[in-house]
Amino acid sequence: MGVLDTPIHGGNNLLMPKGYCYLLSNKKRGVLYCGVTTNLAARIFAHREGGGSTFASKYRIKRLVWYETYDLVTDAIHRESNIKHWKRDWKLKLIEDFNPDWNDLYGGLG
Repeated sequence: MGVLDTPIHGGNNLLMPKGYCYLLSNKKRGVLYCGVTTNLAARIFAHREGGGSTFASKYRIKRLVWYETYDLVTDAIHRESNIKHWKRDWKLKLIEDFNPDWNDLYGGLG
């Protein structure tokens, strides 16, 4: 279903799904991919299986190294848009403040 895994119906916040902004990497300080989804575990699983995005698949970007949860998917989309315009050093700092060892966080998702 693309970026959103759950449809949004109307402008009522009660119907808008929760959102996640996330960063993947292929290795510590490697190639980075920023994405947004309404179902983090399913989206990361798709990346790990070679789906999710052509870019991530091409560079074998499968390691979940950072994520944030938002009550509204629109907030996650806004955060993703901002992060995509950041300098690489800022993204590395964001990851290392959250996950200094660059562990794959996928296994800890529910």
